[in-house]
Amino acid sequence: MTKEKAQARREHLARMRAEQKRKERRAALLMWGIGGLVIVVLIALVTVYVVKDRSARSLSAVKTFNYKGSDHSWQKVAYKETPPVGGQHNFYWQNCGIYDKPIHNEHAVHSLEHGAVWITYRPELPKAEVDKLKTLASADYMLLSPFPNLPYKIVVSSWNRQLALDSADDPRLPEFIKKYKQNPTTTPEYGASCSGGIGTTDEQPLPPEPSASADPMATATPSS
Repeated sequence: MTKEKAQARREHLARMRAEQKRKERRAALLMWGIGGLVIVVLIALVTVYVVKDRSARSLSAVKTFNYKGSDHSWQKVAYKETPPVGGQHNFYWQNCGIYDKPIHNEHAVHSLEHGAVWITYRPELPKAEVDKLKTLASADYMLLSPFPNLPYKIVVSSWNRQLALDSADDPRLPEFIKKYKQNPTTTPEYGASCSGGIGTTDEQPLPPEPSASADPMATATPSS
């Protein structure tokens, strides 16, 4: 092989190696570019999901009231809100639990004063929705009952706090329960019992005021 041919061969190989390196660099840059783009897209999607999730769980629509506690009465009370969210109430509180019939507002409000969360729903709400509400209301310090002529499908209330909902699947419902059930800041009688009261529905009349001449031990009533 002549020197010219050898030199030409070396130059040709050098050009081939240089071209191969350029291709490898371009491939690497393309790979990094695509990877970076994928990461940017993933971050954007996660950010959108987090923002939407926080928005869906936001309790900004909760209405706030300013009722004081410890205001008892044996009489039926005309409440401004439907369902009531605070104010004057019966000496007996409603035992927390699940009720398939409406309960007296006056007893339920007393339970709210003790830190309970009361879920009310329209009587015609589909059974599948009611079953979901029953699952949520199976915990302690929870009340669940139908409420005739309710202005919304579902309303969840605690003392001085209330939120209207269209579905039992609304993610704000468990958030409301988590925040306001037995909340030491918003509960007038934090730690008071939600049992040992009364377990009747509105088919029974409100309990009458005890007679002054009655045996005080026989007529002792919860009033906390």
